[in-house]
Amino acid sequence: MTGPLVRPAVPADYPAVARLTVAAYEADGQLKGENGYADVLADVAGRAAHGEVLVAADPATGQLLGSVTFVLPGSPYAELCGPGEAEFRMLAVDPAAQGRGTGAALVEACVARATELGCTALVICVRDGLAESAHHLYRRHGFTRTPRLDWTPLPDVHLLALRRPLTP
Repeated sequence: MTGPLVRPAVPADYPAVARLTVAAYEADGQLKGENGYADVLADVAGRAAHGEVLVAADPATGQLLGSVTFVLPGSPYAELCGPGEAEFRMLAVDPAAQGRGTGAALVEACVARATELGCTALVICVRDGLAESAHHLYRRHGFTRTPRLDWTPLPDVHLLALRRPLTP
């Protein structure tokens, strides 16, 4: 089987992206006690207006398997990236499609996009306590912890920064 096809999301994809993103975050336990974050995740049109929403689709069926939001500094969705850097957020893989390389394909697409734009680094923050498989995915793709960028947007929500230097 070939890997998922990663492409820019189109408005017709937004309802499916919203569903799979919320489902993935719920499955990982990331929405417990979160007031309103599911609504932020489901606002795919808002994300697309301020960044690039990419989707991973099964090449045989076209079924959406995952998505990610890629942003640059100045976007309201940018939390960590500084000048010359890029960031990705809200990487989500449909719980029914995990283990097929979808997350890796989305990370690789973000690295390629940041490199194409001449960025010097790509950053992401992950919730402390997130499944080890997510941390392993990012380490495998060259991301390392950057504690000076860690932050806590809400009580009991601790976000750990990861960074990958890029060669434009």
